Amino acid sequence: MPSSIIRSSAGTFASVLLQGALATCAFAHDIHAKPDAAVPPAFDVTSASASTDGRLATFVMEVSGDAGSLKPQKVGKLAGAKVDAYVWPTKLDPAAVGFAKGSGILALAITAHPDFDDTPLFDENGDGDPTNDGAGWHSHWVVLASDKACAGGLKVLDISPGQDLLPATAPGLPLALDSPGMSPIIKGKTVRITMPVKGAENVNFDAVAAHLQVNETGKAPLLCVTGTYKVASGNLTLPGVIVKEKK
Repeated sequence: MPSSIIRSSAGTFASVLLQGALATCAFAHDIHAKPDAAVPPAFDVTSASASTDGRLATFVMEVSGDAGSLKPQKVGKLAGAKVDAYVWPTKLDPAAVGFAKGSGILALAITAHPDFDDTPLFDENGDGDPTNDGAGWHSHWVVLASDKACAGGLKVLDISPGQDLLPATAPGLPLALDSPGMSPIIKGKTVRITMPVKGAENVNFDAVAAHLQVNETGKAPLLCVTGTYKVASGNLTLPGVIVKEKK
């Protein structure tokens, strides 16, 4: 199936991502993809890179159009709410940022969703109310797991707050999702985010523009990956490598 076609059949996205997570290290550090006229330019990923100084890691994604210019339409409620995301799946263990060791695939995501706020500790829109954000682009660490109930075959891992291990800045949702408050820089064709994370050097990654949806029943799986707009590698083999920053 061409990468320009949104993957929506159950298991497709999950199977290639889980296979990619087990793939061996690639030869190239960055990832490059040809522009695809069938993909919305805001999500037409053309390249991705990542680097670290040992304490902070910077992830970059470029698209063929105006990055961040498209966002999901508001549906007016949490049930069925839609999410758009720029995502870097990695081979980092979830324990690297405070989740349970070996609990799934750790991914860094820049998301926008106008129907709910999952960053209660931070006031992204600067209006003095930290509980009415979400529509603007913001960052998350998430743990992904396979689930055939999701159209894309993957979900953000369902958890029990207070029982499962979570980072200190997790928003208290029943999801393996952290809201660390780091703001992405979105300008022109580029999406860039710098996050504190140790042990990232030489770790593999990929870059994906994806869409998700909150379960309309309000039950698990609560947040499903419903498909992808574009996968930088084309097949989710995680060929990118996080390199050490040059001084």
